[in-house]
Amino acid sequence: GSSAMLRQAAVQAIAYARQRKAFGNVLVQQPLMRGVLADLALESEAALVLAMRLAQAYEQADDPAQRVWKRVMTPAAKFWVCKRAVEIAGEAMEVFGGNGYVENGPMARLFREAPVNSIWEGSGNVMCLDVMRAIGREPQAAFALLDELADGAPGDAPVQSEVKALREMLATDPAQLEGLGRGFAQRLVLSAQAVLLRQHAPALVADAFVATRFDGQWGRVVGAVDTRKMDVDALLQRTLPA
Repeated sequence: GSSAMLRQAAVQAIAYARQRKAFGNVLVQQPLMRGVLADLALESEAALVLAMRLAQAYEQADDPAQRVWKRVMTPAAKFWVCKRAVEIAGEAMEVFGGNGYVENGPMARLFREAPVNSIWEGSGNVMCLDVMRAIGREPQAAFALLDELADGAPGDAPVQSEVKALREMLATDPAQLEGLGRGFAQRLVLSAQAVLLRQHAPALVADAFVATRFDGQWGRVVGAVDTRKMDVDALLQRTLPA
């Protein structure tokens, strides 16, 4: 559900930016807006590919290798994607300016709806505790999952570095690891999304995701990305063909 909200937010923002003019040009051609829209597009596709991978894990329920995806990655994904839906919905609403705030418009309704899944599916802390409990019960399965992620992106130094850091976190004293739950879940999901995009998306998408999500400055504000590292037009066309 939150993945779908991310998709709607990205599509609505791109569609509006293509026809709204400001400062002598359509919004989609304004440099700062291009960073925001590219970030929305990447967030949407990453959430979708992760949701589909988890669906595959549940369809292959008899395969023991899928159990760790179901038990560890599912609550981590719920935590991260539900949280991102809230932030992305707010950013997409801002693209519309005052029109986005009007209650009978789609963006205000989307913004009001976005927090529901973080509450309904279990609060962020509950989801992270679920991740930690699953790891505590099957620590070797968690390490196997990290091995799978490392094998899935052998040429991506940022991903390899992140997986190594996750392994080191798992070696932390269990009493301390619980307090790191949010950070661990976030980093685990971003690593999984990067690997899945590398496997299933065009290089332009995976390259842009890795270049931004593993930049130490990323995440403070949506759109604060270096668009010189990505093909923005191709990203937006893939998300919503003009």
